[in-house]
Amino acid sequence: MTISCCTWALGGTEADVLTGIAQAGLRHIDHRPVDFRSAESRRLISDLELTPACMATGFGMPDGAALDADDAEARKAAVEHTRRALEYAHETGIRRAYLLPGEDGDAAALNRYGESVSGLADVAAGYGIILCIEHFPGKALPTVRGTLDYIAKLGLDNLYLLFDIGHAQISKEDPAEAVAKAGDRLGYFHLDDNDGRSDLHWALFDGVLTEDVLRNTLATLDKIGYDGPVSLEMNPGLPDPLAAIKDGFRLVRSYQSTTDPSSA
Repeated sequence: MTISCCTWALGGTEADVLTGIAQAGLRHIDHRPVDFRSAESRRLISDLELTPACMATGFGMPDGAALDADDAEARKAAVEHTRRALEYAHETGIRRAYLLPGEDGDAAALNRYGESVSGLADVAAGYGIILCIEHFPGKALPTVRGTLDYIAKLGLDNLYLLFDIGHAQISKEDPAEAVAKAGDRLGYFHLDDNDGRSDLHWALFDGVLTEDVLRNTLATLDKIGYDGPVSLEMNPGLPDPLAAIKDGFRLVRSYQSTTDPSSA
């Protein structure tokens, strides 16, 4: 199991961010469409032997643009932003990317969102990128179950679930059961903690996440044959987000060694 982290957890220059992550022992990173565009940053990623793993396409979306927008031009702008993000992902060797749900859960908005996603799934497939939708409490697809049902309804070959353990805590869904239900439709995995009510992205075990839940969920990833990264998504407002990343990396590696027979 590969362990990655979301680079937007850290402040400072891009060189500071990349160097800190590498010094923490990680070798995989997730980033946004606006990140690491310079030749210097690209060179440093290579020099530090870091591998970009996932593109968070929703960051930097133009004002008013949305994949489910009623206005056709606003929807077109959102699709074009996402298309360019996927193109950048392809240029940097990223093989997984994800979308956020829309804000409006009514049938018409979900249909518009589905139309946008259908075209983008084809674009991603052309680049060899697995495209995911993240379940997100408070948005149009707030639960794992509902997001999986929506993905199944669209019937697209290249559309998967991004599972966020913190979001599952808010929607009161058992993480291990949710991962098992996703099965081969699990395309990516975010790991963070919270108070069970708000999307706080705390360090692991600073909220409601327990050792048993984490251990069982990682074991279930092995059972379903998930071969993608587990990505630490920490809040940049934490007192020391890099320490949270380091601790999370250490914890996941320690549990991995007890759940993965191949690591013995």
